[in-house]
Amino acid sequence: MAQSKSTKKLFNMAYGLGASVVIIGALFKILHWEFGPLTGGLLLAVGLITEALIFAISAFEPVDDEFDWSLVYPELAGGEADASRKQEAKDAKEAEGLLSRKLDNLLKEAKIDSELFTNLGESIKSFEGAAKNITPTTDAIQHTKKYSEELSHAAAQMESLNSLYKVQLESASRQASINEEVVQNAGALKDQMESLATNLSSLNGVYGGMLTAMGGKN
Repeated sequence: MAQSKSTKKLFNMAYGLGASVVIIGALFKILHWEFGPLTGGLLLAVGLITEALIFAISAFEPVDDEFDWSLVYPELAGGEADASRKQEAKDAKEAEGLLSRKLDNLLKEAKIDSELFTNLGESIKSFEGAAKNITPTTDAIQHTKKYSEELSHAAAQMESLNSLYKVQLESASRQASINEEVVQNAGALKDQMESLATNLSSLNGVYGGMLTAMGGKN
């Protein structure tokens, strides 16, 4: 490396000095100057020969090694294709995060939370305990039928909600610009959630009626 650097400096000096001799010779030649034995023709010839020798020698000058900058900066290795893929992945991740936030907001607006499901679970457990200790009556059978219908309706609503969520999530994975689809489906998703909340609340009411009826028969 040091030898190559010194060689470059030497060639640069030779280029400069040779060009200076050529220019001075041309000046002497044009103005017909003479300085003792130094005439314009002589200086011009010496300068041109010097330049010719320098250019001939420079043909054998070693070529500098090219550094692979991708070893230092890996992001340069893939070029624009990798950058584009990274951007698409980033956009898809942001869209998925936006979908998750919108879904959380819709659940909050529809008042579907852990407390609602906890109450439903407690009602089911209370119903199971009461059913073991009493004989089924006409009222209990009617309430059971109504409960079955409400439960089927709620299951259908949850299945519809799950389908809408899958559509949103798949759409977010396919393209980065998911916002427009989310807005279009948000209304339907919100209606389904509100309907589900109503059905779950109705189920709790049915459980309460069944427990009341069973308690009265005892």
